[in-house]
Parts: sequence; structure tokens; C-alpha cells
Amino acid sequence: MSLYQLFSDCLHIPYIREGDVNYAFKREGEVLTLFFEDSQGEADWRRNLDFPARAYQRMGRTVWYAHRGFLEAWREVEGVLAPVIADKSIRRIVTVGYSHGAAIAVLCHEYIWYHRPELRQALEGWGFGCPRVLWGFMGRDLKARWEYFTVVRNPDDIVTHLPPMVLGYTHVGRMLELSPRRSYSATAAHEAENILRELARYEQESVKSPTE
Repeated sequence: MSLYQLFSDCLHIPYIREGDVNYAFKREGEVLTLFFEDSQGEADWRRNLDFPARAYQRMGRTVWYAHRGFLEAWREVEGVLAPVIADKSIRRIVTVGYSHGAAIAVLCHEYIWYHRPELRQALEGWGFGCPRVLWGFMGRDLKARWEYFTVVRNPDDIVTHLPPMVLGYTHVGRMLELSPRRSYSATAAHEAENILRELARYEQESVKSPTE
């Protein structure tokens, strides 16, 4: 599936609401795709701005630190998605999100990496217009959890520059920048229609002709 189609699906798939989080999933054979929607209400915006770092803990041990509001959102939907992710007939998982939803996809991606170690080479993530989620130093072992997660953005997108690096936040995984810098204003670069436009251009330019 093309990135254009994947993002289009993320924008238009019917979502399920759990607390203040909108999520969806689609299964095709052995492939599970999880979607997380962008900000849809006051609670989402409150969480977007709730950026003091918070410890992510497992079995009483701090694993890493992340944006508190995004952690709160992920924890709200984690229990619902846990049995879906645990299904052993699933052999490949893709996490997808836009904006606020991309941040949740980052955390969901790591959850799958930890709980389904046999799928680590078959785990793929895409965060469109994704804000920074992780805080503090990331060693090699921690970075490896998002080896196959890609942040997709127009480089002027203001959301993808928040929270600021000076506060200790960092992106995870790889970065795919679509448009030339200064192609859009800071807010226009984040708009879905402009991400779609640049994805179409990117994919068209990526197609190689048989003579090349």
C-alpha cells in the first residue's frame, strides 16, 4: 500500500472512541493495521499541551520518559487494544497515526515491540505530522524499539517541532521529509490536504521509469 493511501485511510476510516481516544483497526489476512486519529476535542488539546515528562514504567521499573499527555492517552486505550495485539494469528502489525494520533502510534508501536518480540522484524509504524514524544537521552537499545517507525512530515510543520528540543524532547525512528523547506507556513504544513499533496508528489517522483 502506498503512503498516500495509508494516510488517506487514516483520515477516513470509521473510528471507535475509548474515553477521549479515537482508534480503529483493520485486519487483512495475517496483517493488522492500527489507526489513531488526530485531535478531535478539548481533551485532546489539553493532552497535547500537557508536556512535562513522565516516567513510563513496567513492573515498577522506569523504562523511559515521555510526554505526559500522550502517555495518558495511550494508557486509556492500551487495555482495549491489548487482546487485539496479542492475537497469535497476526503475523505483521502496522501502526498509523496523524498528529495527536501519531504520538499515540509511537507509544503503541513500542508496546507491540515489547509484547510481541517475534514480530519485531514485521512491525512497521508511520506517524504523519508527528510531534515529539520521547524525553531525555535515548541509548542504542531504546532507539531500536522504533527502528521501523517513520515520522512523515513537511519540514515546516510546527506540530512536528513540538515540544521543543530545548526541553529535552526528541523524535523516534526515521524521518521522511516531503516538501522543500519554506514551502508552507508553519500551520499550513500540518494540514492534511497539504500532506496528501506532498505524498502524491513524493510517490510520483519515486517511481522509476523502465529506462532509468
